[in-house]
Amino acid sequence: MPFRLETPRLILRRFEQHDLEALIAYRSDPQVAHYQSWDAPYPREKALAFLEWATQAQPTPGQWFYAAIESKGSGETLGECAFLWLEDGQQARIVVTLATQHQRQGYAREALQRLLEYLFEDLKLHRVHASSDVENHAAWHLMVQLGMRLEGQSVESRWLKGRWSSEYHYAILQREWRERRG
Repeated sequence: MPFRLETPRLILRRFEQHDLEALIAYRSDPQVAHYQSWDAPYPREKALAFLEWATQAQPTPGQWFYAAIESKGSGETLGECAFLWLEDGQQARIVVTLATQHQRQGYAREALQRLLEYLFEDLKLHRVHASSDVENHAAWHLMVQLGMRLEGQSVESRWLKGRWSSEYHYAILQREWRERRG
């Protein structure tokens, strides 16, 4: 089943084998990996295994689905966005990762706005949530820009890269998303 979402500047699509070098490059960047569960450098073997899985994955309750973010203008892979469709079939968790050189250009917001539209309109989900390290100002600021509301904070709840990390938790309901769109 094909997966392709478009925005004015981006294509969100299933990962393909030609994304390998871009995937390794941005996941190997210490700045990109800082708040992520993986370590930099990102091993080629892990990237190959990830691509083997991601190229075949389907949006399915209980599973993560990763989409490559591609520039319409250059055809370059800029990063990825993903969602975990929760087992209840009514909610999802979203994440986004961009290569350093493509950050601060509005791509993450554009990609997640389109992903939210897909989750709420096509999959008819009730609620979408996201979490961010409290120190990752860009990530939680993005959640606010998307109209997500702060639902809470977990203090020192996640052991990540040798330290206890605290997280902010954001969410938006389908009706809130629709009201925001007018």
